Amino acid sequence: MSAETIQSRRDWLLSERPASRMQARLGRAYVAWRRFSANRLAFLGLLIIIALLVVAALAGVLAPYSPTFGDLKGSRLLAPGAEHWFGTDDLGRDILSRILYGSRWTLYVVILVAIIAAPIGLLVGTVAGYAGGWTDAILMRITDIFLAFPKLILALAFVAALGPGIENAVLAIAITSWPPYARIARAETLTVRNSDYIKAVQLMGASPFRIVLRHIMPLCISSLIIRVTLDMAGIILTAAGLGFLGLGAQPPLPEWGTMIASGRRFVLDQWWVAGAPGFAILIVSLGFNLLGDGLRDALDPRSGDQ
Repeated sequence: MSAETIQSRRDWLLSERPASRMQARLGRAYVAWRRFSANRLAFLGLLIIIALLVVAALAGVLAPYSPTFGDLKGSRLLAPGAEHWFGTDDLGRDILSRILYGSRWTLYVVILVAIIAAPIGLLVGTVAGYAGGWTDAILMRITDIFLAFPKLILALAFVAALGPGIENAVLAIAITSWPPYARIARAETLTVRNSDYIKAVQLMGASPFRIVLRHIMPLCISSLIIRVTLDMAGIILTAAGLGFLGLGAQPPLPEWGTMIASGRRFVLDQWWVAGAPGFAILIVSLGFNLLGDGLRDALDPRSGDQ
């Protein structure tokens, strides 16, 4: 592709007078990508998350051993070496294989929590912000009640009531994660509720339901995506905390928090049993934080094109 062709396509994307909605959307996406790719730490976070996705998808191919069965007689608590890169645990299972398979459970938790919590927060926030009055007061006081409790403590209470297990842990984390999203969606709604754009839609006879669903919610999506991405690290830590306390994933599932819990007895002499999954949590949490920071800068409408 010639330099002239590349420049013409760039000019087309950056046109101040787009000829279609598609051109305008592609132009905004291109500008956002330029801002994001210019941030090296954000790009590093993206690479970490892509690596996590690849590892989770190919865990069955990459893992050298079974994640649930080990050689208790001959491979118990082996130090990291050529045969077992991350060592083995107290049941003779290869820790590297368990970490690779555990990435699937990490993605399972964060994706399900985001799918459940983000729409609930978006709905509550936009309805409260647009309706106002007693509807806003009731919904926001409910939100304040959830925000008044530490997330981990509230999740522990829900898991204790529902029973231990990965599915109940996901549900408990989702129930405790939606209030910040509701706050953000309400703040965004209050800024556009009385705008000329919304007034024009009202004069055209659109119902409140249609206005909220079609015209206000899309305006809140970018802010919500940023907050969800930044919260992924907290979700991972909460899930690991529940697993560490025995209320999340149950053995023999290779969930990282559960692996740390089983390795805490050997942390002084066989540090790798708890250290390897702890390092995996650190790297993935760092990746989501860096990615969220980059998305915040890239999707900020107040940022000018540099």
